[in-house]
Amino acid sequence: MRLSDLRPAPGSHKPERRVGRGHGSGRGKTAGRGTKGQKARSGGKIHRAFSGGQTRLSKRLAFRRGLGNSNTRFRKDYTIVNLSDLVRFEADTQVTPEQLVAQHLMTPAEGRGLIKILGNGEIDRALTVRAHKFSASARAKIEEAGGTIEIISTKTYEKTKRRKEDNKRAGANQTVS
Repeated sequence: MRLSDLRPAPGSHKPERRVGRGHGSGRGKTAGRGTKGQKARSGGKIHRAFSGGQTRLSKRLAFRRGLGNSNTRFRKDYTIVNLSDLVRFEADTQVTPEQLVAQHLMTPAEGRGLIKILGNGEIDRALTVRAHKFSASARAKIEEAGGTIEIISTKTYEKTKRRKEDNKRAGANQTVS
């Protein structure tokens, strides 16, 4: 086998359509673009939001800056675990996200995310529960049963924009020195 013997798989490569090469080709004269109009001209593209000359929807809606909490990149989604689910664990056990995944209380992907413990149900044994958040009722019930809670810290990032108070303080420091 030589380099010159290599060919693409049959049907994987279609020949390029040659337009504007005379009327015998079937795509001569207007080259398949029809007659006149914006789409027949070179560089003639219609905006995807174009509504036939009517004011487009994006212009008709009220202007709102940003997407708020609906923006999924910044939203914090917690996987919910109730106290009634923790009955599966034996007394004096440390309940971690990995343990919750092993007991099939959540998927492995959810186990890598944020977890919140809610106080639905009762607990009668002392457990050490590790999660990112606890409701007030869950915290009270776990501690009442003799257990402890450990909050898993999440990454927090410093604010990059300066606030007005910071600017005032910086200005005050410059005038004093």
